[in-house]
Amino acid sequence: MTRSTAAPVTLGIPPILDAAGPLLAGFDVVFCDVWGVIHDGFNAYTSACDALVRFRAGGGTVVLVSNAPVPNDQVAAMLRSRRVPVAAYDAIVSSGDIALEHVAERGFARVHNIGPRDRDAALFDRLTAKHAPLADAEAIVCSGLEDDINETAASYRPLLEAALDRGLPFVCANPDLVVDVGGRLYLCAGAIAALYEDLGGDVFWAGKPHASAYDTASRRAAELRGTATDRSRVLAIGDSLRTDLAGAAQAGISGLFIGSGIHRHDSMSGAMLDPAKLATLFKPGSPPAVGAMPILAW
Repeated sequence: MTRSTAAPVTLGIPPILDAAGPLLAGFDVVFCDVWGVIHDGFNAYTSACDALVRFRAGGGTVVLVSNAPVPNDQVAAMLRSRRVPVAAYDAIVSSGDIALEHVAERGFARVHNIGPRDRDAALFDRLTAKHAPLADAEAIVCSGLEDDINETAASYRPLLEAALDRGLPFVCANPDLVVDVGGRLYLCAGAIAALYEDLGGDVFWAGKPHASAYDTASRRAAELRGTATDRSRVLAIGDSLRTDLAGAAQAGISGLFIGSGIHRHDSMSGAMLDPAKLATLFKPGSPPAVGAMPILAW
């Protein structure tokens, strides 16, 4: 398939698109967000999955880039449970993967884990470092709040202040501040990491919008395609300005905004994107996008 020249990154209010096919024809690689773009926390978005399948059938490569604080095989299992077809993607890069790699590279032997053990056991069990009390730890690894219904980031302030006194680095295995689960927002590890950083702590952000995410995805795409892809031929698709679009802009790649995800109240009226709301959302200084859609569709 001969692909057309990719659209340039544009500033200001992104054009509202009815179909992604013509835009996708200008790219060779897609870095696609997961939650809010290809599923809503419970069910797959059929049109989004179909669009990615069609892109791959035309020779494109799809790397799912997720801030999930678990290894990629756990993300794959979650996608299967939500009936996302395997044909919709080539590979998965998760924040859990990036955090595990970072802990191993730093050579930490003892870390203090923060997060729900039952949910994120796959991450904690694969750490090369052993769990330790804060007083004996060389770093903190955080996958989320241990009780994201009753706790807030402030609940961890005493622990963070004790960690700061010891100069402990903080590995954030999910840079999201919140996640949308079936219309309800829950705080994520990023909320705790942001507080630690505000206190003066050293945070390694394992995922979007930080360079760790799209640099890792770029290496994975190069492995799959046998060569590196010029970033003008890479499109990031996501529903978050703070993570997906900001990360894309920092990485020098174009972004496509999906309005029905985390910003749905700020960008949509009913099932349609609202131009007036988009104008407010994409205020001066916001990360750019080459287009906007209510939901990804070919």
